[in-house]
Amino acid sequence: MSDTPASRVSVRILEKEYQFSCAVDERAALLDAAEHLNSDMKKIRDSGKVIGLDRIAVMAALNMANELLKARGRDGSGDSELVQRVRLLRERVEASLERGQQLDL
Repeated sequence: MSDTPASRVSVRILEKEYQFSCAVDERAALLDAAEHLNSDMKKIRDSGKVIGLDRIAVMAALNMANELLKARGRDGSGDSELVQRVRLLRERVEASLERGQQLDL
């Protein structure tokens, strides 16, 4: 077990409160990540194309994964096959959401 002191952190994402425990020195990074996620999820929700918290969360996660993989690819450490798989999965999710269908992942 780590000797790093833990801090209790409360964040709001789409008007819902979540409690986390994290190392004191990681608190700011957690709050920044939560704000980034909240902002992305609000944009997706406000677009009106995606309904339901779970679907909004999946779309936000796919968007962030795609951005991460693109960033890794820019510095030469990315896996092009993985980037392609995320891209295809994102396209499937978006197409399904446009048709208003449930998608089995």
